[in-house]
Amino acid sequence: MATKSAMLPQMQSDPDPRLRWFRPQGCVEKGEDGTFAVYVGGSLIGRFTRQNPAERDVLIVLVLEDPRARLVEIARAFRVSLETVRRARLRAVEGGLGKVAERRKRGAPTKLTAALRRRVYGLFDGGLNVRATLRAIRGRVSYRTLRRAHEQWQTERKPTEQQLATCTQQVLPLLERAAANDVTVAAESNASGLTAGQREGGKREAEPATEQEVELAAEAAGSEMSLEEAVGQNNGQLVQHAGTWLMLGMLQAMGLYTVAKEACRDAVGQVALRLALDAVAIALTLGQRCVEGVRRLATSSVALLLRARGAISASWTRRILKRFAKQSSGTLQLGMARRYLHGSLRDDRRVVLYIDNHRRPYTGKHTLRKGWRMQDKRARPGVEDYYVHDQDGRPLFRIEDPWHSSLATWLRPVAGFVRSVFDSDVTPVLAFDRAGAFPEELAALRDTGVEFTTYERAPYAQYTAAAFDHTVTLIRESKPKERVVIQFTDERQKNLGKGRGRVDRIALRMPDGSQVNLLAASTLPAADLICIQLQRWGHQENQLKHGNERWAINQLDGRSVEPYPADAIIPNPARRRLDRSLRLARAAEGDARRKLARLQEQDPKRVKLEEDLQRAVQQQQELEALRPEVPTHAPVSETDLADKLVYHDGEYKTVIDTLRTALANAESELAAELAPHLRKPREAKKTLANLLAAPGVVRLGARTITVTLAPPGTAQEWDAFGCLLQQINARKLTLPGDRSSRRLVFKLQT
Repeated sequence: MATKSAMLPQMQSDPDPRLRWFRPQGCVEKGEDGTFAVYVGGSLIGRFTRQNPAERDVLIVLVLEDPRARLVEIARAFRVSLETVRRARLRAVEGGLGKVAERRKRGAPTKLTAALRRRVYGLFDGGLNVRATLRAIRGRVSYRTLRRAHEQWQTERKPTEQQLATCTQQVLPLLERAAANDVTVAAESNASGLTAGQREGGKREAEPATEQEVELAAEAAGSEMSLEEAVGQNNGQLVQHAGTWLMLGMLQAMGLYTVAKEACRDAVGQVALRLALDAVAIALTLGQRCVEGVRRLATSSVALLLRARGAISASWTRRILKRFAKQSSGTLQLGMARRYLHGSLRDDRRVVLYIDNHRRPYTGKHTLRKGWRMQDKRARPGVEDYYVHDQDGRPLFRIEDPWHSSLATWLRPVAGFVRSVFDSDVTPVLAFDRAGAFPEELAALRDTGVEFTTYERAPYAQYTAAAFDHTVTLIRESKPKERVVIQFTDERQKNLGKGRGRVDRIALRMPDGSQVNLLAASTLPAADLICIQLQRWGHQENQLKHGNERWAINQLDGRSVEPYPADAIIPNPARRRLDRSLRLARAAEGDARRKLARLQEQDPKRVKLEEDLQRAVQQQQELEALRPEVPTHAPVSETDLADKLVYHDGEYKTVIDTLRTALANAESELAAELAPHLRKPREAKKTLANLLAAPGVVRLGARTITVTLAPPGTAQEWDAFGCLLQQINARKLTLPGDRSSRRLVFKLQT
């Protein structure tokens, strides 16, 4: 790239063939990637490519503002004809830069309409070549037109494939918090789901470890105890919380420790990381809800439970995990999400995902941005989290969004991440509520080949009872014997307006006679789409409730804050206060008029009420005069929240929540195997908690580790536990950190 000093030579010398000068201190440089850079006075004023002539023409007009500029030299420098420069100047004179930036249409209108183009692109995506596509559309356009469409399709698809290839670092920017100070994501993610200030590759360079952290790592390595030594010291005594080794074995089988080791990149020692993850996993399994719960593990059997020479403190655990989170939080979460997605793939090569927002309230001393929380029916300070669950209700990953972006912002990035995990023949099917049912986003999802189902926003036409000519029967999981019959019709389509095309509309007649409309774009039968959408509440909303009550997903965890960007656009608190004062003044006017209407003409109270009425009317006039001058939204720097508004750094919480997600999925698998053996299957998770917290005796063999548990429970529950442990032993679980990979064998105390 040409430096600033390279702009100073006279243009007649042309020392570099890549440079073409159009005045003594202005030139156009051609890059190796085909990009052209325009410099004036040593400063870069813009870039353009041959594929985007609008940007080139705008730069030509800017250069022409210099009265010393000559058209011939500008045409030579920009590698265009003299007529192109003249046309650009003429369009600037007629309509300014906006007219120059417009792309002029030449020739007759094409026969390849928007609807036909979508169909042709779909055939290209299906693997058909140009001639096969021409036969499929029965020659509605010429071969040459279709050939140009195929070239354009290839151009549009190529950057998408490159984006998906690096989706684990780019498509979900808020997962890794790669740009903690770049907060333009709220505005830019609506278009592409990418942050402008993201680092290349989404990775951080490891900072040099401090002396204290080196000492901590060395202490952890020295405090590790071999399993043989730990069992020998225990000498057959009862081990408290030995049932938590069930969870550690499940996490090892799910690959959590493998992904964490790969993501660590020498941020902390492997032994220290294993001890920290073990301690937090055991504390969460026992219902401690946060990292502080590791203090409850300081019992006489902690040496064998953690295979360490002493108790692990909460402060040490936090320091280890925070250093690990600085560069590996997003990698850990995305790595586990990829494993979960492979387990969610259906036989028809589809992945059904539920996406919904979950507001995490905040009650601390800092000032956080407010947002509407449906459970409280009011706006509360906090963070907006977007959770992704699979069709069975298992959580996959969480997207933290302190900028309070809409649900529609994250639909395409989530679909792009799914496509980056699988081959191109896997189709993501997204199910979400009305918060994402906007015509622009629905059309974009349909055009990119993403299938979806959502609710239609009211108002919509009400159908007569005779129009519902199909039925679907649903079974409630809470009441398996109860059947719900729903009538539906899918004969009509929904026009998205403004040339966006149409999507399928499925009108449902609920058992109470009310009508609910679904919008979908999928080749699945309508009955399957209805089941997917109506089961979202039970599979996702109930899981979010259970996740907070059992695993404390609303826990703050990390308490470090970052200042909110000064140029971020937020709702103006001054406008909110003004509107509230205006509502109170109108209410005061109404109260005064109501009381005056009930009084007699000679009543002495009328004087006081008339004064109140006049004061309320005058106050309304003053507030209404101020209202146009107070915008509804404004930059943070122009509001009362300047230098006060902050947000929490979510890297540390991402690590803890990834562990919570893995524990929740392991709990669901074990509860699903335990439920058939219980008299009350709905209490499987509560009964399982007794087994996970049970004490036991550990005996070490040459190839096995035998754990004899003594959980509390009835005779029937003990029988169920025996059946569950047989199934668990068949999994051949191993303990994290066991270099001999001995198999865990669980038994019940006789």
